[in-house]
Amino acid sequence: MTGSIMETKDHSPKGAFETGVHRNLFAEWLGISEDAIQARLEEAWQHYFYGDDETERVYYPDGDSACLMDIANDDARSEGMSYGMMIAVQLDHQAEFDRLWKWTKTHMYHSDGELAGYFAWHCRRNGTRISEGPAPDGEEWFAMALFFAARRWGSGEGIFNYEAEANAILEVMLHKSDEGRENVISMFDRDSRQVRFVPARPWAGVTDPSYHLPAFYELWGRWAARDRDFWLKAAATSRELFRKAAHPATGLMPDYSYFDGAPKMHQGHEDFRYDAWRTLSNVALDHAWFAADPWQVEQSNRVLDFLTQFRDAPAGVFTLDGRVISSSASRGLMAMAAVAGLAADREKAEPFVRRLWEAPLPSGHYRYYDGMLTFFGLLQVGGHFRIHRNHGPDTQ
Repeated sequence: MTGSIMETKDHSPKGAFETGVHRNLFAEWLGISEDAIQARLEEAWQHYFYGDDETERVYYPDGDSACLMDIANDDARSEGMSYGMMIAVQLDHQAEFDRLWKWTKTHMYHSDGELAGYFAWHCRRNGTRISEGPAPDGEEWFAMALFFAARRWGSGEGIFNYEAEANAILEVMLHKSDEGRENVISMFDRDSRQVRFVPARPWAGVTDPSYHLPAFYELWGRWAARDRDFWLKAAATSRELFRKAAHPATGLMPDYSYFDGAPKMHQGHEDFRYDAWRTLSNVALDHAWFAADPWQVEQSNRVLDFLTQFRDAPAGVFTLDGRVISSSASRGLMAMAAVAGLAADREKAEPFVRRLWEAPLPSGHYRYYDGMLTFFGLLQVGGHFRIHRNHGPDTQ
């Protein structure tokens, strides 16, 4: 909680952006072969994209497009659509990527009105919008997936000009005017350099720590068509936000917080809940890619020390000081704990990595969120959540 990033800038580790090497903890710690890892990733792909309609898959084709469904809530979310696109680009499945993106642009994208440039955050399977409002994490993951697509496959025409589409999302997230509208504002606060929980005036000073993605911002600071300095500064700001939001004893962060890291009291979201599970991976992925803040090692060790007691006694929702609120199964949280191993010490993280490798893939009614986090866990821990930059040079 104390100190600043600037005070700890001298450090020796180098991240994957500099080295080109993405750590593979399954191989490094468990001795799992690359063939076995590839087989496990293919199993997850077939399970969630082409498995049983009722118990496994979350990806549903719709003509020449497709949606990715939150089964329990019977909706397609910008979060989930962007997750599906990221999984597809990481595993080199361009056809599925394009189908998800076409469905998103067809049904979720606001082409006019106050929300022009934003995406409705959830729709029915037939494309009917349940809510017109956007959720910034969807836009963030869309942009990053599109940049990776441009570099892995090259950009096409129209909505498949991935590079142009990514830059258009960044442009509206940052530059949508805050003037002259009753409610709709930009997704990023330009003064604080922080992502908002929602781009709505009553929530102007509220963020969600799990929306902070400094590893993505670092890449935007090198690849975006404009505002590169802003994105690099936003990455540094997010690292500071993590320090302020994390509880000093447990390492847990709230679902919602103010820009100073203080929890936002709102219907229990001042606690460590489902959104906040992703803070474990956001911190560790940033360390794995950029190694910019040594505190991230301390933080990852701290939160794994706390979660160790729950490896075999599921619990997923806590007060920030560690009191159990819900003891329901937390497969997604355990996957994120394994990802924390990219920054944590081996003796603390290896049991979580082993559990992720050995655990069956989530199935059934609640398979969407646990399943997507498990899929990301397999990709990230297994060294297959990679920085793709084959098309076009990086600029420092």
